[in-house]
Amino acid sequence: MAQKASETLNDTTILVCGGAGFIGSNFIHYILEKYPRARIVNLDKLTYSGNLDNLRDIARDRRYKFVKGDIAEAGDVARVFARYKPSHVINFAAETHVDRSIHVGSLEFIRTNVQGVFNILEAVKNSGRIKKYVQVSTDEVFGSLPLNSKNKFREDTAFAANVPYSATKAGGDLLCRAYHTTWKVPVVVTHCSNNYGPYQYPEKLIPFFTVRMLEGKKLPLYGDGRNVRDWIHVLDHCAALELCLTKGGPGEVYNIGADNELSNKEIALLVLKEFGRDQSWLTYVPDRPGHDRRYAIDFGKIRRELGWRPKREFKQAFRGTIKWYKENPDWIKRVQKKTGVFNPHIDLWEAHRIKNKL
Repeated sequence: MAQKASETLNDTTILVCGGAGFIGSNFIHYILEKYPRARIVNLDKLTYSGNLDNLRDIARDRRYKFVKGDIAEAGDVARVFARYKPSHVINFAAETHVDRSIHVGSLEFIRTNVQGVFNILEAVKNSGRIKKYVQVSTDEVFGSLPLNSKNKFREDTAFAANVPYSATKAGGDLLCRAYHTTWKVPVVVTHCSNNYGPYQYPEKLIPFFTVRMLEGKKLPLYGDGRNVRDWIHVLDHCAALELCLTKGGPGEVYNIGADNELSNKEIALLVLKEFGRDQSWLTYVPDRPGHDRRYAIDFGKIRRELGWRPKREFKQAFRGTIKWYKENPDWIKRVQKKTGVFNPHIDLWEAHRIKNKL
């Protein structure tokens, strides 16, 4: 069904913060393909996981503009607002890797995930022209569910962040609530489950396991490997975010999930199956601190109010994701060359083990 004129993103300028990352780059591709008259401004600091290689195919598209900048620097944000005068804003920019927030340090997480969100909110408040600002957050702000529970996270579930990463994301979410309540800033907050798909930085579970298979290395599992996550394809997530930009109610919070609850071990076994290998390729390493047991999303609200539901069947989309990494070795090599550290689960655990004499 075609969208109503009031719901279209044609003839708009969308500021995408963190658009060189995994979800952000997929969102930019999604919007430019669907809306031929949309304009995108991509503000990205280009940290280790920000990769313009993800957007190489649209680099010369007149509808797209890249600006290097840091949302944690108020001046960078203000200059982009002043020059490009966006009508919509969506923020993917975040420090996201839980292990890094534990073993490397939390300061950058506070700068980006709290100070950065504050700077965007201030710019939106002072602009007076922004129709919608979507803050992309995580289900990890809700903490952990027991493995044997049938409960799921709802929009009104109390925050119970257990690691520095999720605590800083919760801080940004609460700032959004405060700015809407106090100044009616038209902000929508989303909490999504684990994403998978092309262009994901290989510190994340599925590409991490896939690349280790390509390198002939075993798959490490924290603890007993039974930690459960809900998995959603990145393009289903992008479709939900599009609806939040066009139809989401200011001040509202929407949970986004796909009812694909799988343990880390089950994910590992699926990867092994794609490579024709057995469980002897699994190895268990000591669990990380604060490792949440289970995440599960109740996404009934966005289904009822915005008409969204995930379209992709998990096993088929999962196989397509593995195939993408197999068929893009040059992308993998360029990421390896750029970052140097390519197996952060192992490297960060080793750093923690040595530091604490474990």
